[in-house]
Amino acid sequence: MEWRRGQTIGRGSSATVSMATCCGCNHIFAVKSVELSQSELLQREQSFLCNLSSPHIVSYKGYDITCENDKLMYNVKMEYVAGGTLGDVVRAKGGKLDEAMIKGYTYQILQGLQYLHSSGIAHCDIKGANILIGESGAKLSDLGCAKWVNLAATATIGGTPMFMAPEVARGEEQGFPADIWALGCIIIEMATGGFPWPNISDPMSILYKIAYSGKSPDFPEFLSQQAVDFLSKCFKRNSNERWTVKQLLKHPFLEDYSLGRKQNQEFNTCSPTSILDQGVWNAIEEESEFFVRTRSLNSCPDHRIGCLSIDSRVAQWTWEETWITIRENNDGNEDKSLWVNNSYGW
Repeated sequence: MEWRRGQTIGRGSSATVSMATCCGCNHIFAVKSVELSQSELLQREQSFLCNLSSPHIVSYKGYDITCENDKLMYNVKMEYVAGGTLGDVVRAKGGKLDEAMIKGYTYQILQGLQYLHSSGIAHCDIKGANILIGESGAKLSDLGCAKWVNLAATATIGGTPMFMAPEVARGEEQGFPADIWALGCIIIEMATGGFPWPNISDPMSILYKIAYSGKSPDFPEFLSQQAVDFLSKCFKRNSNERWTVKQLLKHPFLEDYSLGRKQNQEFNTCSPTSILDQGVWNAIEEESEFFVRTRSLNSCPDHRIGCLSIDSRVAQWTWEETWITIRENNDGNEDKSLWVNNSYGW
């Protein structure tokens, strides 16, 4: 299929996301691209996407290799989701969503997680910036940190520190329960427009607090008792006690919720129909990735947390509109390298 690259809508050192159109029919989709020589992470994401088919996961359209400006580019083609990220929606609504909208998005995110978990996949980087909003509601995106839970060889740690579960912050394990903890963090994000651990200035302090304080994020006081109880099931510090997707879908907080009732009212964003409609696309700038430290998975938790902040640049991380994402560059060797970037959903 011949296609034409359009406006850049997301940029990072690991990949660039652009609008694209099919030559001849002007069908619009998104293309995530990186130089072929640096495409290991994107190829990993493609290996997950090509096996998935769910209305609650951004859909896969194929991949190819192109030659552009004398460089070989690896391209993964995906559906274009017009409404931006969940974080965009929260900001557009004045910094917080009403509880009815929170219920609707929570229900849809859970449906996406149910599909992934039933397929044996943990997302490992659930956050508002990785939830895209289309006409039909919420879709999970960015599977760059995803893993097959039942494969011992993938027992690695990735994701965003602010949204990590205690067992992940300690470097012990990362499975389905970690996605549930992150879902609780997203609910706080939707309810307050803020982060689950406010007033903490550096990632190392956040990781230590999550790992060892014995505490969970504070619940917004204005939420209903049902919502508070739902959050309490997400934030069980013992991962074995944390509720599963199946259990949460049956929680009274989501009981009898008519998905279409609110979504038809709120999701009225229209996708552009031609490349001339590029004015609706907002470019997203990301800062460069850099190596933090090479480590072994067997290193102690204190050493692992220390390695995340030992680089002088890490101390200047902020928790504004861009968040830190840690990605593993898994080359099959014993030592694993951590990538860190300010990720905004791609």
